Amino acid sequence: MIDQTSAPTSVLSRFLARFSARPQGSHILLLAILALALALPLLIRSPSHQNVAILVLMAAQMGVAWNIVGGYAGQISLGQAAFYGIGAYTSTLLFAKLGINPWLAMLAGGLLSAGISLIIGGSCFRLKGHYFTMATIAVAEIAQIVFTNWEFAGAAVGLTIPMDKTGWGAFIFTGKVPYYYVALGLLLVTLLANFAIERSYLGYYFRAIKDEPDAARSLGVNLSRYKQIAFAVSSFFTALGGSLYAQKELYIDPASVLGTGLSIKMALVSILGGIGTLFGPLVGAGILTLIDEGTRAIFGGSGRGTDLIIYAALIIAIAVYYPTGVLGWIRGAGSKRRARRMADAQGELS
Repeated sequence: MIDQTSAPTSVLSRFLARFSARPQGSHILLLAILALALALPLLIRSPSHQNVAILVLMAAQMGVAWNIVGGYAGQISLGQAAFYGIGAYTSTLLFAKLGINPWLAMLAGGLLSAGISLIIGGSCFRLKGHYFTMATIAVAEIAQIVFTNWEFAGAAVGLTIPMDKTGWGAFIFTGKVPYYYVALGLLLVTLLANFAIERSYLGYYFRAIKDEPDAARSLGVNLSRYKQIAFAVSSFFTALGGSLYAQKELYIDPASVLGTGLSIKMALVSILGGIGTLFGPLVGAGILTLIDEGTRAIFGGSGRGTDLIIYAALIIAIAVYYPTGVLGWIRGAGSKRRARRMADAQGELS
């Protein structure tokens, strides 16, 4: 069994240790990407383009959150929209109905989703493989039915967040830039949580459960417990993303925050970019969001469903040609180039 005490005590110390161990070129690239992300709203003045950037960040955050349970632990959940919706509805109800600060309501939505996931996980994790996946889809469908018929939550009509106050205290802004930085901050926090998990004993346990569950069980790993931990952490961050969506759009309904298509997109973002990798979901989010917005701009209402056709084609292409995703393909291509250079260098020496 992996010694839990061997993990560094500080997330920051782990990050700094790994950062310093990377090649110098990687340091410069990561810092350049972060600087570009921070400066992007100053470079892009168009509100529509700023909105696309926000959507990319929000999709990436959803993918990174899904990656905890689906990528590291290998439990393919297609019902994460249930927790996205619970986060959105909890924060909206607490703010609009009870007047609770939206930032606290956002945290409450995350904690509630994590708690519900522990209850659901007790039953769902008795199932394996595609049976577990089908059970998570059923959970999302049940949640959508519940909120569609719950009058206090607006039923099928949905809920609107009042705009009587604006500013950081109310989490309501008149421009796109503040939402951009909130989305960027939430993405960075979710990435840091993924990094901490990846480098801690939890990451080792999750990968063992994914790759060799029988061997992990024989070494004393409680499979059900650690699957539930992965499920709860993923659900917590997914719910935070749902709360951000509600505050940005100022309106939610069951179709917008609880649809099965949303769960599929969360999974596809991670799978396309590189499942089980730290930065893969960021790549997948950029590609899928541009597909969404591109098909909407080119085809408009007449092209409804075009993005789903492209999604299906991408899934088939990834499964057949690049099962490790775009990031895996890039790394593989880089390894091949380095191998060719070494072979050429050895040939010149000989």
